[in-house]
Amino acid sequence: MISVRPLPPALAEKARVELGETPEALTAGIQHLKDWIHSQPHLRARTDDQWLATFLRGCKYRLDEVKAKIDLYYSLRTMAPEIRQLKYNDPKLNQLIERGTFVMLPTTRNGARITMMRIGTYDPSEYTVFDMASLYQLVYQITFMEDDNMAVAGVVNIIDLRNSRLAHYLQTTPRQLRNLVYANQDSLPARIKEVHVIGAPRIFIVLMKFIKRFLSEKIKNRIYMHSDIDTVCEYVPRDLLPAEYGGTASTVPEIGEYWKAKIAEYYDFFEEDLQFGTEESLRVKDSFGWWGKRAALRGDT
Repeated sequence: MISVRPLPPALAEKARVELGETPEALTAGIQHLKDWIHSQPHLRARTDDQWLATFLRGCKYRLDEVKAKIDLYYSLRTMAPEIRQLKYNDPKLNQLIERGTFVMLPTTRNGARITMMRIGTYDPSEYTVFDMASLYQLVYQITFMEDDNMAVAGVVNIIDLRNSRLAHYLQTTPRQLRNLVYANQDSLPARIKEVHVIGAPRIFIVLMKFIKRFLSEKIKNRIYMHSDIDTVCEYVPRDLLPAEYGGTASTVPEIGEYWKAKIAEYYDFFEEDLQFGTEESLRVKDSFGWWGKRAALRGDT
């Protein structure tokens, strides 16, 4: 028996129209993925029904893409461990939350979840971009289990680079930067609807020329550069933003307290999750992999 949380009527209709979701497709898709995961000798992956439902929805039920995404998601744990370097109970996570470095907003825009990444809020001599990546990986795991809006309607990312400085951008090698792109664009079952970058310094513009080598055309076309929050509000209504940005979605510290409590609530889940990943020496030749079938991850959303 498949156990997935029922969607509210409006969201269920959106899933039907935009994703092609039906009860039959959901049940068959989850069972197909379970059978596939169990047939992969190299892959240790979650098989929770709700978890797999999020991957199906994030790929519009295109099973080859779903399998490629799941495989990449767990391959990155083995091949790029730096993006998850902080364990769920590391004190640095709460410190970053308290600084408002990564904020998942309680409000949505037409169902799409809104995130805010605020690079300039942390001291690069104390924290790294990989510390921040560890935080958003954990937050995203919670949303994969709980956030039906994001699973169905996708995500809008706001990246606020004001107050960032050169040291923030010198923390990664080119290979690590590529891994971060893959981790965000290609391995997460969250369809990126828009990316809004605020106050990008010259060094970021230079880095973007390198980053774009790994971006799909659809994502390139969904990146918008802004000098301040005012023009972002042409896309994301201001009242959906935190109070610090003139909105009504609580304050950044208040939202942070929610996520600190939520991460603590998921400690058992995260501890169990440490067992999952890949054993690359056991990968069969024709299985999906980091370097294989990447085109399947680049379908229209």
